[in-house]
Amino acid sequence: MQQRGFTLIELLLGLIVSSILAHLTVPGLKTLLESQQQRSAAQSLASGLRFARTEAIARNRAVVIHALNNDWSHGWRVIVDVSGRGPLDEDNPVLLERQDSGRVAIVGNGPVKSQVRFSGMGEPVFYGGGFRAGTLHVCGTDQAQSLHQVVLAPSGRISLRRDSVEQALCRSYSGTLALRAANVPAAPWAWRK
Repeated sequence: MQQRGFTLIELLLGLIVSSILAHLTVPGLKTLLESQQQRSAAQSLASGLRFARTEAIARNRAVVIHALNNDWSHGWRVIVDVSGRGPLDEDNPVLLERQDSGRVAIVGNGPVKSQVRFSGMGEPVFYGGGFRAGTLHVCGTDQAQSLHQVVLAPSGRISLRRDSVEQALCRSYSGTLALRAANVPAAPWAWRK
């Protein structure tokens, strides 16, 4: 009677080979997952801006999309600006909200740092009425690079670009993320005695 099976040496060799292959593929999988999350965050933000603009035109009324907790990485909310006070007035009707974990860093330059207001004609404007344009950067996790850009033109056109460029805004944001991860206060005056 013959038995069929593997010897102990064959099993150990199989385990060694499979562990080597797993060790080689895990970093690539992590990079792929981060890349997918960054692309998805950029597309979601672009579609949120487009939705806000479309609603402003359809309602012929100001609509604001603003960052939750003044940080685009945590998500955004689209509101109808009935009172003219934007996100400061909690009675303004919410049209759409998207919350995120904050793992994907998204920062905006001056005009789009924490909110965008669309007029009833779909043009991005400041509260005083001047035209607004800007770029929101989806930053890389380990370096100060903008991997995706959501660009808002003065006409209201929203475009999504994928250029890997160095961005100072990403550098400052990644430092803030590192402090949060280490659970260290962001400023020395915030320490408690």
